[in-house]
Amino acid sequence: MLNRLRDSATAAHVVPLFVFMAFLAVPGWFRIENPELPWFQKAPEHWIYPLQTLLCGGLLIWFRRHYQMQPWRGFGLASALAVIGIVAWIAPAWWFQKLGAGENAPEWWSWFGLVARKEGFDPTVLAAWPVGEAASVFMRFVRMVIVVPFVEELFWRGFLMRYLNAGEASWQSVPFGTHSWRAFGIVTALVMIAHEPEDYLGALVWGSLVYWLAVRTRSLGACVVMHAIGNLLLGIYALRTQQWGFW
Repeated sequence: MLNRLRDSATAAHVVPLFVFMAFLAVPGWFRIENPELPWFQKAPEHWIYPLQTLLCGGLLIWFRRHYQMQPWRGFGLASALAVIGIVAWIAPAWWFQKLGAGENAPEWWSWFGLVARKEGFDPTVLAAWPVGEAASVFMRFVRMVIVVPFVEELFWRGFLMRYLNAGEASWQSVPFGTHSWRAFGIVTALVMIAHEPEDYLGALVWGSLVYWLAVRTRSLGACVVMHAIGNLLLGIYALRTQQWGFW
């Protein structure tokens, strides 16, 4: 059974993302809201997400023969679009801080990203254990910059975008980067839904830019590079501003 799974190109592009998404619900099962408890009980994401990273990374290596990153081109464009996309993602929260609306802000503002972004993966929970805090930050960047770009781009652009354009044919017969407005609409909408409501606007802009990059370059590698650079910039921003909701 494992050999059959490993031989499936569809599984190779779909399974890592589904495993990744399944792990997102796990911290809630273990979290106990009590500041007096040790970190692994009040903030279980600091040990669950590293497990998620290692497992999904292992799946990517296990399935690696199915992944076609070439042609290696468009990396300059990918870098520029990463900067544009991340600026668009963080701009509403930056503007929210400038407005100083705080708790008086209308609820619908959150749908446009106009929120404080203070709640999220907070490594300072481990401040009393500097080695643990550093390890948590390191694994967070491994997750954001290496695992997430591969897991997401392999599914959204490498599989689903092609599957939606395949019709009765095999999705693998569809060249990477083949455009249709149907594929654009469905893939981008699902990318948005996969995020929190306050990220919908940012995900719309980001998803549109990555889609355009895929069509322009016909390179899955370029999409992964864009995603990696964007997540690196977002992680650095979150660390500097302590807006933990961004990562």
